[in-house]
Amino acid sequence: MSERMQLEKVVPAAFRAVLGMEKYSSANVEPAVYELVKLRASMVNGCAYCVNMHSHDAMAAGEDPQRLFQVAAWHDSAVFTPKERAALALTDEVTKIADGGVPDEVWAQAREHWSEEEVANLIIAIATINVWNRIQITTQRVPQSYATTPA
Repeated sequence: MSERMQLEKVVPAAFRAVLGMEKYSSANVEPAVYELVKLRASMVNGCAYCVNMHSHDAMAAGEDPQRLFQVAAWHDSAVFTPKERAALALTDEVTKIADGGVPDEVWAQAREHWSEEEVANLIIAIATINVWNRIQITTQRVPQSYATTPA
């Protein structure tokens, strides 16, 4: 598989706009939860580029690799806090939004752990990683040994 294009070179203004969403999200969502959300959405979407990047980013931020290995099967794992589980559940539903929306119980679980503003910021973070996943998958961005470019 070869890369189809590097969007940041073809439409730099659009790329910067998505980077703006990323910058906002990273400043407004709890760092550990933010890394889990990015990794989980990337796994659900099948984005190898982003799974690679966010696994490395999370480890560099101090996340335990054992927890990262279990993100793919978080439903069956005991290593995540109730708050993290709520974030992962919301991530799954927002990422797979066409499957019927976000169920009330998932919404209630998120609101149990976060304020309205915090849930709003979490939704923006989930939406942002989904944008990145769609860009990288569509353009067939190839994972590098590890690059620090945003995605």
